[in-house]
Parts: sequence; structure tokens; C-alpha cells
Amino acid sequence: MANTRAAQRYAKAILDLSKEKSVVAEVNSDMRLIAKTLEQNKELRDVLQSPVVQASVKQNILKAIFKEVNEVSSNAFKMLLQNNRINLLSFVIDRFIYLYDEANNIKVAKVTTVEPLTPEMEQSVLKKVKELTGSEVTLTNTIDASIIGGFVLRVGDLQYDASISGKLNALRKTFNNQAYA
Repeated sequence: MANTRAAQRYAKAILDLSKEKSVVAEVNSDMRLIAKTLEQNKELRDVLQSPVVQASVKQNILKAIFKEVNEVSSNAFKMLLQNNRINLLSFVIDRFIYLYDEANNIKVAKVTTVEPLTPEMEQSVLKKVKELTGSEVTLTNTIDASIIGGFVLRVGDLQYDASISGKLNALRKTFNNQAYA
């Protein structure tokens, strides 16, 4: 819980500073790049989480990997390292992206499929969700073989389950209800 509150405070501070310096869009792009890099690189996550690796080494690694990021983003690394909070980096980035999206009326649509969406399918889903919500939409695609086929779409609190496993579960409930009726 404390980590969540701390991450929220850091994310808000980064967002406020980027607004003050009129670089919100650039910092948002940086945060999304950093999030993707952390997600794809377990070794980097491990190094940043390690209490054995010195802060100066972590800072040099981050500076080398993210040399193109905005000054506000690189200063966020320094601030987290100085305060021994670099282990919160992923949480801070998630909160920053959430705050940015909320401030700009951008909805996040999460689509779970068995296989990755093709670019055409992705554009079709984005267009349909934008029509339904009336907001800008970003799309994340999660791969989950357990849904067997079809898809599950989540936008905020709404969920549309068009998966085969969802249909099988509904059928199972129907049979169970009829068996006990």
C-alpha cells in the first residue's frame, strides 16, 4: 500500500513537472518506452531491484539505455535513485501513464486473444471501441491460450467476453441450473 502511494506521488510530481516545462507528450512517450523495455528485459528489472548493485551503477545503466529520453524523464531516474526508490520505477511509470491517460480522456482497451492481433484487426478494434466510448483509445493485446478462441475485451469496468471458454462456462452454468431445477 505504501509503495502505491509513493508511486502515485512520484508519478504526479513527474506529470506536474512535465506540464510546467511543456513536455508532457515527450515524457509520456518516454514512460511508455521505458515500461515496454522493462517489461521485455528481465535482467534490467533484476539489476534495478537488486540491493547489491550500487545506485551509481544503476544510474549509468539507465543513462546508457535511455540516452534519448527527455530531461524530465532522466531526472526522474535520478530522483528515484537518490531516494532509494528505484524499485518503484515500474509502479511510478504505470501511475504516470494512468494519470496522463485520465487527464487526456484516453481509455485503455485490453484485448485478450489466443494469437497476437494483426494490424488490421487492431485498427478495427480501436475504431469500434472509439465509437462506443467516444474517447481516444489505446490498445493492449494479451495472449492467453486458455480462452481457446475468440477474444475478451475490457475497457475500464466494462467487459465483453466473446471467447470460447466464456461460452463454454456459460453453457456449463445453464446445464447446472437446469439440473438443479
